[in-house]
Amino acid sequence: MSGTESVGSTWKLSDQEGGVLAGRWWKWALAAPDDLCPVRDTTGENAAWNQPADLWFLAGTYGGRVVRRCVVPSDRPLFFPVLNMQHTRFHSKVPLFLTVARATASLNGVPLPLQEFAAPFRTKLIRRFAWGIWGGVVPLTPGQYVLEIKAESTSGFWVDTTYHLDAKAF
Repeated sequence: MSGTESVGSTWKLSDQEGGVLAGRWWKWALAAPDDLCPVRDTTGENAAWNQPADLWFLAGTYGGRVVRRCVVPSDRPLFFPVLNMQHTRFHSKVPLFLTVARATASLNGVPLPLQEFAAPFRTKLIRRFAWGIWGGVVPLTPGQYVLEIKAESTSGFWVDTTYHLDAKAF
């Protein structure tokens, strides 16, 4: 994940690394108050809410079409869900998942590799499972980018998210 990698470089994570990041992403998303929640945000205005120092999370959605505009740091990798879910271990003792009909992400029209991760995580005393199809991008050189995320489950849940990213040195 060094900042010296080229923009087109693939960020390949092990199952363990990806599972840890998926759990971190969910902790981040679930901690947000409703009025600042990046997942509920339809414009990108809350994208910077409580971002970690070592990478930058992009929010998923609760389904449907969303277009967001935001500034991201050019010195951190981006990690984002394409299609994901979480549940408590009270709900199920094993990770649940969605059956994927399609899942794609592209940066400036170039398809990105996606990975499936499932892992346990905790929020306070609540034990949970995360599952998802995730994407990652190495640190971007400063400039303008368009990230397009499209996915659909066989149950009919779908997402169509476009991020207009402005990568800047912070």
